[in-house]
Amino acid sequence: MNRRDSIKALGLTAISTTVLLDACKQPEKKTEAAAPEETAKEAGREQWEIDRDKSLKSETFFTKHEMATITVLADIIIPKDEVSGSASDAKVPEFIEFIVKDIPEHKVPMRGGLKWLDVYSFNKFQKPFVEASADQQISIVNEIAYPKKARPEMQAGVTFFNRMRNLTASGFYTTEIGVKDIGYVGNAPNQWAGVPADVLKQYGMENVKI
Repeated sequence: MNRRDSIKALGLTAISTTVLLDACKQPEKKTEAAAPEETAKEAGREQWEIDRDKSLKSETFFTKHEMATITVLADIIIPKDEVSGSASDAKVPEFIEFIVKDIPEHKVPMRGGLKWLDVYSFNKFQKPFVEASADQQISIVNEIAYPKKARPEMQAGVTFFNRMRNLTASGFYTTEIGVKDIGYVGNAPNQWAGVPADVLKQYGMENVKI
């Protein structure tokens, strides 16, 4: 199984119970109603959800350097190939920025993990991870991407990379690019070809026009 296949399998189950539970939480106070045109665009959502999303999107958590590092890592985890675009093509870094603000328990582990990555890269290559060559970046990732093979002293990096991989997979496989990558086509209206021949034969209706 190659890395993309591994991520695909992970992506289908990576949205955790915590995400689902947090999505169901309601704030104590509701804000004023939005304009009719805004409500129409957000049909099916509570006003507090709309206002909360707007508030989160207006905030910035990661620095430019951190976002650049996240982008490099996301594209290493899910690179562009002949099937679909990369994680950054699907705007996964932006998804991670949002989800970390939406679920604050990600903040310290993500920021700490990014710092760990830079320190390790400095010690090994005398430059931050994002400035290392592609080969150097991959060499570091290979040390933390496979928990069973990782050295004990790399545990902090392994833990961070597991979280980063989960977030990347969750973000990618909930986008149009990711859905197409899986091959899911959904319901196809006006594509019904009629009752299968074997079913008609089973009920003695093979000569009946339907």
